[in-house]
Amino acid sequence: MTFLKELQKWDETLCRMAKDHGLDWFPLAYETCDYYEMIGSMAYHGMPSHYGHWSYGKSFERNHLMYNAGMQGLPYELIINSNPSLAYLMEENPMYLQVLIMAHCIGHSDFFKNNITFKHTHPENIILRMRNAKRYIDQLIEDPSIGVDQVENTLDSAHTLAYNVPRRYEPYIKQADQKKKLVEDIKTGMYNDKNFVPDPEMVPLKAEVNVLAFLADQSPGLEEWQREILKIVEEEAHYFMPQIRTKIMNEGWAAYWHYRLMHELELPSGMHIPFLKTHNEVIRPHAGSINPYHLGFHLFRKIEERFGLEECFIARESLNDESFIRQYLTQEDCEELELFSYSLHKDEYKVDDVGDEQGWKNIREDLIKQVGGNSIPIIMIDGIDDSNVLCLIHEHDGRDLELNYADAVVQHISNLWGDVVKLDTIIEDEPFEI
Repeated sequence: MTFLKELQKWDETLCRMAKDHGLDWFPLAYETCDYYEMIGSMAYHGMPSHYGHWSYGKSFERNHLMYNAGMQGLPYELIINSNPSLAYLMEENPMYLQVLIMAHCIGHSDFFKNNITFKHTHPENIILRMRNAKRYIDQLIEDPSIGVDQVENTLDSAHTLAYNVPRRYEPYIKQADQKKKLVEDIKTGMYNDKNFVPDPEMVPLKAEVNVLAFLADQSPGLEEWQREILKIVEEEAHYFMPQIRTKIMNEGWAAYWHYRLMHELELPSGMHIPFLKTHNEVIRPHAGSINPYHLGFHLFRKIEERFGLEECFIARESLNDESFIRQYLTQEDCEELELFSYSLHKDEYKVDDVGDEQGWKNIREDLIKQVGGNSIPIIMIDGIDDSNVLCLIHEHDGRDLELNYADAVVQHISNLWGDVVKLDTIIEDEPFEI
């Protein structure tokens, strides 16, 4: 039996078993590649057509060097949220690992298709959108009046702000619709009516979180092609943000199903024992940090044990990492996983809490601050003063900004704004300029 025919046989068996369990995924399109092509795909987030930027080349060279030096392995699987879902299989992998990866990819694709966080990502045309963005940016680079330096400088600034987009997508769509209606009401003279009382729900009261969208729409110093680049980067960030917000759940769900399906396959010992070894390597805990495969796999198994498999499907559909941990992580889990929190005191690291009755809730809250994009500081547009200074605010949550990074981000925003930018961090309602 040829390599591809054997893969197809295993794929058909896995799909039949997964359907019997109620999984519902996008069609899977597998591409075989060698290790060099896999490193290239990693650098571009798995996208077969993506615009170029020096940072992706840097990522490729770093991973290639580390792999050749034996200091870093390659991911067992790489799959993108598209319809059909595109997944990569490395030709060098043994057959047991190919089967494990295919089972894992079924879990990922089911998660992409059903989790509410991904509902706005439009997986049916993401590859086309990426291809169009690449074509547009390539045209700008080839334009002698623009060129590669200006394009890369704009991309540098846009990438700095890429993940300062709203974490939750839907509410901000509604807010944008409310703003649009407010403008239309003003244009039609509704506010000239002395008896008219504005609906507080229709007035956007919060500072603007979507810095990229604001700059693309409002910056007086940008060329039209620069505005388009900002919109491209913002759209891509909205596409990837759900994966950041559900990393633990997504990997846990995929690991849960590859483990279950691989056991049900009744593999020969020559495949089953290597599978168990690989699985244990994937879900092992990491010293000093959280392995999303480890925590996600543990929690889904505990949910099944405590509430049944149906509860696992409900969680998979309706939650993100933050709500998942808040709802399901218990003191028992903290003790079993030997979780603890620590922090730097002067020049020494000290343990702050352990998973006992007094400390486990603090551990849970500290963990929530680190997952789902919560480790990324939120910078908001507060307004524009009379001197055209763009005023930014950062809500302090107990964690200080890294000043070197903050200064660099402010400079990039200033480049896009074309004027002075000021950043205040808000501590107990008091602003402190960075």
